[in-house]
Amino acid sequence: MTRTSAPVDAPGADAWEGLVTAALLGTDRRTPPGAAPGPDAPAALLDAAAAQTVRRRAGLRPARAAERPQPAPRDTRPPLPPAAARRLAMLLADRPGPSGGGRRGTAPDLTELLPQWLTAANARGFAPPPHLLPALLDAARGRTDLRPAALEFAGPRALWLARLNPDWRFALRATPGGSAALPRPEDDDRVQRLWQEGLFAERVALLSALRSREPAAARDLLATTWATERAEDRLMFLDSLRAGLGPDDEPFLEQALADRSRNVRATAAELLSALPGSALAARMAARAAACVAIDHLRSARPRKPGTDDEGPGGTAGTTTAETATAANSAEATATVGATAAGEATPTIAVEAPHECDPGMERDGVVAKAPAGRGERSWWLGQLVEAAPLGTWSRRLGGRTPREIVALPVADDWQGELHAAWCRAAVRQRDSEWSRALLGDPSAPEAGGPGAVSLAERAKLLGTLGAAERAEWVAGFIGTHGLSEAFQLLGVCAVPWAAPLGRAVVDALNIARDAGSYPWSFSGVMGMAERCLDPSEASRLDALLAVPDEPENGSPGAGGYWAEAFQRLVTTLRLRAAMAEELEAA
Repeated sequence: MTRTSAPVDAPGADAWEGLVTAALLGTDRRTPPGAAPGPDAPAALLDAAAAQTVRRRAGLRPARAAERPQPAPRDTRPPLPPAAARRLAMLLADRPGPSGGGRRGTAPDLTELLPQWLTAANARGFAPPPHLLPALLDAARGRTDLRPAALEFAGPRALWLARLNPDWRFALRATPGGSAALPRPEDDDRVQRLWQEGLFAERVALLSALRSREPAAARDLLATTWATERAEDRLMFLDSLRAGLGPDDEPFLEQALADRSRNVRATAAELLSALPGSALAARMAARAAACVAIDHLRSARPRKPGTDDEGPGGTAGTTTAETATAANSAEATATVGATAAGEATPTIAVEAPHECDPGMERDGVVAKAPAGRGERSWWLGQLVEAAPLGTWSRRLGGRTPREIVALPVADDWQGELHAAWCRAAVRQRDSEWSRALLGDPSAPEAGGPGAVSLAERAKLLGTLGAAERAEWVAGFIGTHGLSEAFQLLGVCAVPWAAPLGRAVVDALNIARDAGSYPWSFSGVMGMAERCLDPSEASRLDALLAVPDEPENGSPGAGGYWAEAFQRLVTTLRLRAAMAEELEAA
């Protein structure tokens, strides 16, 4: 049995202090105890220190043995196939090269393949080799993006190791219940005890786990201590209600609208606006509908929505739900009449709010506009974003989302209005509105009129199915090339669908033949290495040769393109081998 030791008071303690003092001051200024001054004093000091060290160590009294750690828990998952285990060791041993300029060469970047390997291994339910767990935890320690997949793959033994090594304590914080075994929902006493006495991370893990199984029980548990929680804790706890959000959560969230913290109020309002049947959604719909209407006879007057002199439209001062309801009925009647009469396409008229009243603020509208933004346009954007999208078909004459988006908007309000509809479509996960706002990917404006930025287009694409998303991005690349496609490619499912993969390869080939700078496409090329279907490798063999450089091409670009395609092909074949190794079982 291993024993530790504890120091005891031993004879000669004063002598040791004297030796330390002489060493600090120097033997010229302080003669060591028991030695004569002179040139031999330094050697005498060292000899005396050696003797005293042995004496001090010999004078230690054995202490009680430390408690042995509990054995590591069993991992019941099947072990990795031998070839896959060797591949994992290779991926963990690779280190990222130095950053900076210079060619990457043709060798695959193994550090970028590790996340994909872990995802595939987790999907198959394998357990890691025990001797590779330390290297896996070290890799996850240095890369936060790796932690979820790495800790899932590492399994229960990772937590056992993390309790023994402070360098791996992140695993306890990142894993729900990592620092304590979570009680079962039916064990009410343990649930209450952990909720009342646990650390903050344990309480968040408990609430999240309970919410995933019994949403109502989790909400009721939060309600028991809501009034006494700190504002920052209330915000974190409230955010956990996103999982399993439903109509039964509305009363609790309505109470949270009166919270002392502005951030808590804003989060509660956001959650309520995601419930189309909530009272808050109805209030926001009434406010937004009072600001937006069809005006067949409106004469356009130039006015910028970002300024404070935003004038009224055709419905000045209409801010109540009663006015909006009456206007809905009148609008539908006017639209039918206009259509029957064969009039020109009507125009959407916008009358932004003239004030942000206390009711709006309670429902989550932020009164103070950001620098450089007009207050009224800021308020309008928040109202439209929070209103259920079903409001607009009723309000605008029964039109479909595509027909609504196609309507002209008076007084330069189109950008503001469509951007707010974009945010609403993302928040409410409305695919029909997302399609309308995205528009045709081959359109000259590179996306629908409401998709004012690549970031918004990427978010809208996230509401569509994987196949439809890939098809839209492939069409976008076919028309507009790769220069603006990087952010859009990031929301596509991996591996890329065949049409998207072909579009990317064709666009890279066109850029290569044109003699473009290959460095401009390094981001897309790196993404292709990770996301292109490995079966595409055979199609790329024809691109491995150094191309002839066009007259106006970049000098030396052909060699870089050849290297880049060689690295791409090598990486794709390596990914195919990785998949085969994991399937070997």
